[in-house]
Amino acid sequence: MEQRGVINIGLPELSEEEIIEIGELAQRVIIKHVFDALNRSDVKDIEVTTRINRDETLNLEIEVYIEVPVFVKVDVERLIDEALEKAYEAVERKLREIANEGKAQA
Repeated sequence: MEQRGVINIGLPELSEEEIIEIGELAQRVIIKHVFDALNRSDVKDIEVTTRINRDETLNLEIEVYIEVPVFVKVDVERLIDEALEKAYEAVERKLREIANEGKAQA
């Protein structure tokens, strides 16, 4: 059983370091959520990919792929949705911190 989920988050103008930090934060939150819900042995494969798209706006795209054996009774789609939601919230909080730091320095 495998499942994939994707979200896009609009970002303000950020430095390269901030962009990397945000991507790593999203990955950490997702992986933690998955392994809070499942044993490591229950997960055949997990991939968390973050991409930065620079179109008219700066976007963070997070893609999660999880594969679990059929005997593992878990709603993988819901698990991914929850993990993406937590990642989105963590990124939003981090963006507010960065914005507040910017204001404090101005």
